[in-house]
Amino acid sequence: MPRDSIREQAQEQEEKDSQKQQTQKQTGKRGWYVIHTYSGYEEQVAENLKQRIESLSMEDKIFQVLVPKEKQIEIKNGRRRTVEKRIFPGYVLVEMIVTDDSWYVVRNTPNVTGFIGLGVRPTPMSQEEIDRIQKRMGVEEPKYKIEFNVNDLVKINDGPLKGFEGKVTEIDEDKGKIKVLVSMFGRETPVSLDFLQVKKV
Repeated sequence: MPRDSIREQAQEQEEKDSQKQQTQKQTGKRGWYVIHTYSGYEEQVAENLKQRIESLSMEDKIFQVLVPKEKQIEIKNGRRRTVEKRIFPGYVLVEMIVTDDSWYVVRNTPNVTGFIGLGVRPTPMSQEEIDRIQKRMGVEEPKYKIEFNVNDLVKINDGPLKGFEGKVTEIDEDKGKIKVLVSMFGRETPVSLDFLQVKKV
């Protein structure tokens, strides 16, 4: 076979391989994918992407945009309040069918830095991961995470007794309360506190 013909066949094969590589991100399957964003821009990215989906008529390829959040309890100015906090700061979930067009729409949304996956091909999340995230998001009452034990030494960091130290004597996980024995004016006094008002010494 002439050398020029061999060279032409090799070039044709390279072009085919290149085209195959470019279309690798086309899966045609509906799934949840993770995009990485600049931290603090998750809500803005989600809103911008929703607008792009509508303006570019991509509703048949991109179905949901989600910023996963869960309820947490925090103490501020002596008051307990429930707040929503992002589960994965810097990430947004998108339910979509990955094609060249849908990939381009998502990837070129302002403040999106890329998809999570191998090379140009986004990796879909497993159903178990999605179920776990939705379960965390669906919890109506935030869980108390009390990481103290009886006899632990703690320091009060909020409220009128801020700065005092004491020893944990009781823990009420259901109410998120602990009882601390604080030394004041030469005597030990039991004080009931929210678990968020103290930290381990």
